Amino acid sequence: MEFMMFITLLLLLFLVPIFFLFRYKKHSDRLPPGSLGLPVIGQSLGLLKALKADRVDKWFQERITNHGPVWKANLFGYPTVVLHGPAANKFIYTCDGSLLTNTQPPSISRILGSKNIIELSGNDHKRVRGALVSFLKLEVLKQYVGKVDEEVQHHLLTHWHGKHEVQVQPLIKILTFNIICSLLFGIERGPKREKMLPLFQDMIEGVLSIPINLPFTQYSRGLVARKKLVPMLLHLIHEKREALQDQNQPSDRHKDLITLLLSIRDDDDSSTMMSEEEIIDNIIVVMIAGYDTTSVLLTFLVRLLANDRSIYSTIVREQKEITSSKAFKEALTWEDLTKMKFTWRVATEMMRINPPVTLSFRRAKQDIEYGGFIIPKGWQVLLSASMTHMDDSIFQNPTMFDPTRYEKHTPPPPFSYVAFGAGPRMCPGIELAKMETLVMMHRLVTSFTWELLKKDESFIRVPMPEFDQGLLVQVKPLNKTMEA
Repeated sequence: MEFMMFITLLLLLFLVPIFFLFRYKKHSDRLPPGSLGLPVIGQSLGLLKALKADRVDKWFQERITNHGPVWKANLFGYPTVVLHGPAANKFIYTCDGSLLTNTQPPSISRILGSKNIIELSGNDHKRVRGALVSFLKLEVLKQYVGKVDEEVQHHLLTHWHGKHEVQVQPLIKILTFNIICSLLFGIERGPKREKMLPLFQDMIEGVLSIPINLPFTQYSRGLVARKKLVPMLLHLIHEKREALQDQNQPSDRHKDLITLLLSIRDDDDSSTMMSEEEIIDNIIVVMIAGYDTTSVLLTFLVRLLANDRSIYSTIVREQKEITSSKAFKEALTWEDLTKMKFTWRVATEMMRINPPVTLSFRRAKQDIEYGGFIIPKGWQVLLSASMTHMDDSIFQNPTMFDPTRYEKHTPPPPFSYVAFGAGPRMCPGIELAKMETLVMMHRLVTSFTWELLKKDESFIRVPMPEFDQGLLVQVKPLNKTMEA
């Protein structure tokens, strides 16, 4: 079996260049500058190396300097045109589905599933996005602030209190995973959560990998993890469906996201609007997006507050004003979160400098003319948030951390800040991420002080940032009575 896969790989190495030569010959004089590099692999290893070294903005900038804002490469198995600038961001995030589809590289689409919201376009995208937004919209999420707060307080009591040293990033990943399990999927604490966590971790590592399915590759481990996870999610879906059909139980379609997705019907049809495949693929993509992105943001904020006493003091002052009007451990409310304006500006600036997701892929559905060049049908189109986030013509002194950039009188230009996407492709989970971040920061700064045990601890992107030692800190409780 492995021998046959090896032969297949060799054939690809010889046949793909021939395919490129004939398929794109008619566009050869209008293709963007740049090189497709080696067949199959192309520049994927170089980009992955830059991601791991947290030098992806420099990797892109070198090529922008050499080729301009539009250039070609070969990434993750496909010829790719890379675009740069706010106009490019607007083009990609608002483009008609007849021109660009959200078809992802094979390593992403096969692991996440072809029916997830990232992949869909046109009416299918509107339908699935509408279902997700109906649960993640502000009016619904407001009622869950107390539930998120309860998960945060339980997490801190279990994993932080009584400890002298903690690894921040792994612990916060556990927290965000538990919040999503509780809030979105109605999975209570216990064995179900514990079995799912390592599978999601393997899938995340596989989504941005070279799509060679051999047993020792990250891609293979990601596919195996998905294969193990799907039956678990199917069982969960069947449990939720049975609960909905039980006439003895009151129906609450907003009880959790799965229940909502099972409850949605077409206006003129009594059949279920979303298939099990669609529900599974979107459960996976929401879980991965919420699990890793928010935990990355919170980890960077913990590091920032340990290094910047001015920002730390301002956040503490803002959070203590909220605490002063509440009883000890009284649950936070939505109104409390609306008062955390400076804390969220700090979080917003952190996502500019360290965007949790750095790459956004599309696929050309037809030949497209852009910037005087042709993007051939079937090619990938790529943008990176770091290309505009770190552009000094858009953000003055882009390497400087400055939360005042987001005050009302100095908003960034449209389509230049894309940490959550933009336009109709804006991440539907933005308000949930905001809620998790603000609740956790409130409970942390009002419960503990902390110091970095390794001030120069580095991190790599695989593809999300991972600290070498999980961001090791020494913690001290602010109130000794909490320990009791």
